[in-house]
Amino acid sequence: MISHTVHQQQQCIEAVQKYIRSHIDETLTRDVLAEVAGFSVPHLHRLFIATTGESLSAYVRRERMLRAGRKLRMGAIDITEVALAAGYHTHSAFGKAFKQHFGLSPAEFRELGCMAATELLRKG
Repeated sequence: MISHTVHQQQQCIEAVQKYIRSHIDETLTRDVLAEVAGFSVPHLHRLFIATTGESLSAYVRRERMLRAGRKLRMGAIDITEVALAAGYHTHSAFGKAFKQHFGLSPAEFRELGCMAATELLRKG
C-alpha cells in the first residue's frame, strides 16, 4: 500500500474541492470523487472530514448554496431555475434548505442589498 504524506493528502483533498467547484452542475458521486483523489471511498470520506471538518456531501451542498446565493445576488429572476441548478427538484425543498443555510428565504435574500448579500455569502 502506498503511504501518502500529510502534504500529499492535503493536495488530494484540494484537488477534490477544485473538481467539485468546477463540476458543481454535475452529479458528483463518491466513486468519482474518490477516483479524483486516488483513494478508496471510505478513506476519502475519513480524510475529507479530518481535513475540512465537513463531509463530502455537506461540502457539495454548501458550495451549491453559495452558488445559488450568488445567482440570486446577481439578479436571477426565477427561483425555481436557481433551485434546479442547485440540485433541488422543487422550489419548496430548495427554499427550506436555503433558509436553513442562510437564515433567509431565497426571496428575502434576493431583496437584500448587494453588500448585505455579499456578507452573508462570505459567512456561508
